[in-house]
Amino acid sequence: MLLDRVRTLASQGARATRAVLDVGVLRPVRPDRLARLPLQYLRFGPVPATVGAMAALRFPDRIALYDEKGHLTYAELERRAAALATVLAGRVGDGGRVGVLCRNHRGFVEAVLAASRLGHDVVLLNTDFSGAQLGEVAGRENVGLLLHDQEFDEVVDDASFGGQRVHMWRDRDEGKHPSADELVEGVTPEPRRPARAGRTIIMTSGTTGTPKGAQHDIGLGALLPAAVSHLMRVPVRSGAPVVIAPPLFHVLGFAYLAVGIGLGMPLVLARRFDPAGALKAIEEHRAETLIAVPVMLQRMLDVPDGPRPSALRVVVCGGSALHPHLSERFMDEFGDVLHNVYGATETGWATISTPEDLRAAPGTVGRPSFRLTIRILDEDGDELPPGETGEIYTGGGLKFAGYTGGGSKKVRDGLTGTGDLGHFDEQGRLFVDGRADDMIVSGGENVFPGEVEDLLGEHEAIAEVTVTGVEDERFGQRLAAHVVLKEGHRLTEDDVRAYVKRNLARYKVPRDVHFVDELPRTSTGKVRRKALRS
Repeated sequence: MLLDRVRTLASQGARATRAVLDVGVLRPVRPDRLARLPLQYLRFGPVPATVGAMAALRFPDRIALYDEKGHLTYAELERRAAALATVLAGRVGDGGRVGVLCRNHRGFVEAVLAASRLGHDVVLLNTDFSGAQLGEVAGRENVGLLLHDQEFDEVVDDASFGGQRVHMWRDRDEGKHPSADELVEGVTPEPRRPARAGRTIIMTSGTTGTPKGAQHDIGLGALLPAAVSHLMRVPVRSGAPVVIAPPLFHVLGFAYLAVGIGLGMPLVLARRFDPAGALKAIEEHRAETLIAVPVMLQRMLDVPDGPRPSALRVVVCGGSALHPHLSERFMDEFGDVLHNVYGATETGWATISTPEDLRAAPGTVGRPSFRLTIRILDEDGDELPPGETGEIYTGGGLKFAGYTGGGSKKVRDGLTGTGDLGHFDEQGRLFVDGRADDMIVSGGENVFPGEVEDLLGEHEAIAEVTVTGVEDERFGQRLAAHVVLKEGHRLTEDDVRAYVKRNLARYKVPRDVHFVDELPRTSTGKVRRKALRS
């Protein structure tokens, strides 16, 4: 047993070393810049500003990002972030936080890099917030300075935000608040060493209630294993352009913003996701990597005569369930390039599935990341064997430090509950069966919506579908399917029921079928089931 463990660790170490070399992480750096690399960590700590400063030393002349204004090199990005930090110093107030309310563009990146240089906590705010939601969250999180796009002026006004405001992106020449471009013009950055390392606070999706701020205790001990797992399973390359389609304020988008900057990858950003535009951007920039949520992949597949870019080597999908019918169709058309990551705002990514995993076991989210523990526990906290469904608990990755407004997740034996139900197969691959809150108990039988959704998603006439549970006097709950039909196709309610009945058990047949024009979704692609139930 011990010898086998030693051999396994040696093999993992060898693979990790090869992965690091393959992606170009280790490349020559000028001696004077090499000596300054560790100083960035000592100055700022484990924060985005450190990653940006290191990238500027390693890849100063390389393109850092493309957006609708053009491009910036890593040296230019660092210079602008440092100048902005110089201007913003002292504007937040003691104990205050910096809120960022931006779409995907250079302004978001500059805002995060600048604020984290100052030692303040940075709160990433959802661009779908109403004025009331923004006011509630900004007040709870003690946001003293708000860096936002001009398009959100009215929302911020409605939030009755009383702190200072700076525009990070303008659609018009003038604005009632200063813009970052105006503020940094002619400014010489001042060297800074903050008194503390600020945290980056990411909001939960808020699909089951008011979004909460998740905070983590981040250090090299937590980051390195996650980085090694990623390098071993996801073949991204230093210097190769990456299209990041999900919002950067979401945990998936933000994680790959950090990965991209750390590896010196040119980031291809767009303020709004457009499936045809994303395909065009991949071709135009010869992007090797795409980051997306499942609904984005579906919409890219549905682009009439959409190209299948030959440069694309890696597609990373996450944020919500990737149904087998979608992963199979995507890889049939784009090649075996798809990777599925599973995690949560609170816990970071926990598993990564490779294209080989998805071909062998469609629907899997892969095997646990390096040095991360995942257990399937029953209601009594006992571990379940492969094949049996229970709640997913994780430990050993990012250390969840609780919600900023108070409260935490369930913890058992040092493991954090995800709120998801799932199971392992005999090969150690994890499957997520659904949210515990979404499981439907109909007539005493447990039904996971994902199974019915995946089946209906395979129907040639159905573009999108979601399944929810509604109250029923006789059965406790009954299934309701909300169906979006493809253009030019017709189905009846009985057609939908008959299709499910031919393929699944009788108790999994939706008794209610609603045809809708579109499904209500969050900005990260998750269906707002609560809105459908009401």
